[in-house]
Amino acid sequence: MSKVKRLVVSYGNYIAIPWRSDAAAAQRVIFCVYDESDELRLRARIDEFEIVTKQSGHNWVIFDLTDSFAQWLCSHKYAQRYFEKPNLLPTVYHKYLEYIIARFTQFLEESHADESYVIAIKGVGSLFGILKVKEVVEKLAPNVSGRLLIFFPGSYEDNNYRLLDSYDGWGYLAVPITADKVF
Repeated sequence: MSKVKRLVVSYGNYIAIPWRSDAAAAQRVIFCVYDESDELRLRARIDEFEIVTKQSGHNWVIFDLTDSFAQWLCSHKYAQRYFEKPNLLPTVYHKYLEYIIARFTQFLEESHADESYVIAIKGVGSLFGILKVKEVVEKLAPNVSGRLLIFFPGSYEDNNYRLLDSYDGWGYLAVPITADKVF
């Protein structure tokens, strides 16, 4: 069985467990952690996550961050200046985070997501070098009354997440799910 299929099975086993309604925002976050080399394989089989979610009696919607930076930057008033001097971009990364929050909030309203929903987020690898996934998750999680699922290309070891296996990792309270187990 492939690693992605094992990840689907691990996720399915976890998502089928009855949900506690009194869980804090950080406790409602799930990280499906997979090797970054499996990104395309995971994207090709992402519908399987939706199927097991719905089989467990929950609803499903997916939010994609993949192209969000390009969309935000191109719509920015001073985009041409940033293209000419990209070293100035770090001074406005906080506005990119605000853009993500606004788009996510609008997405939740349009999808009418309630406590029965799994809100999946793909494309977090595109945040690498721009924003920390932890910052984004901490801002988005309180807006989700169901479960927030993060497809996370990287690694998890000793309560430490590393995006794209970069050196800079962090600890987070989310439930980590890998191809081999649910922690």
